[in-house]
Amino acid sequence: MEYNWTNKTILVAEDDDGNYFLLQCYLEETNINIIRALNGQEAIDICKTNANIDVILMDNRMPEKTGLEATIEIRKFNKNVPIVSVTAFAYDENEILAFEVGCNHFMTKPLTEENLFPVLEKYFSK
Repeated sequence: MEYNWTNKTILVAEDDDGNYFLLQCYLEETNINIIRALNGQEAIDICKTNANIDVILMDNRMPEKTGLEATIEIRKFNKNVPIVSVTAFAYDENEILAFEVGCNHFMTKPLTEENLFPVLEKYFSK
C-alpha cells in the first residue's frame, strides 16, 4: 500500500541519529512534513509553537526530559494530538505508564514501515 501524507506533519522526538535517519527514510516516501526533536524538552517547545502537528512519535528515553515527562507537559496544553510512545524496552509496566500519562499508542522498536504506517494512517484518517 502506498501512503501519501503530503498535507500531514509528524514530530519525531528521537535523540538517536541512527533511529531517526531510519524513520526519516521510511517517512520521506510518503511526502509527510517531518520535524525532529532531539530531547523531551525540545518536543515540548516545538509543540507549543507548531499547532499543525498531526501526530507525535515520542521515544521514551531521551535526555533533558524523557518522552513520558514530555507527554505529561504536552497534555497540559494539547489534549488532542495523537502521541505514539516508542521504546526499545517491551515491558508491560512501560506500556501501562505510557497510557497513564496520555499516550494514544505504544510501540516497541524496531519500527518498520509495516508496523508503523498503519498506526499513523489510523490517526491521520480520524
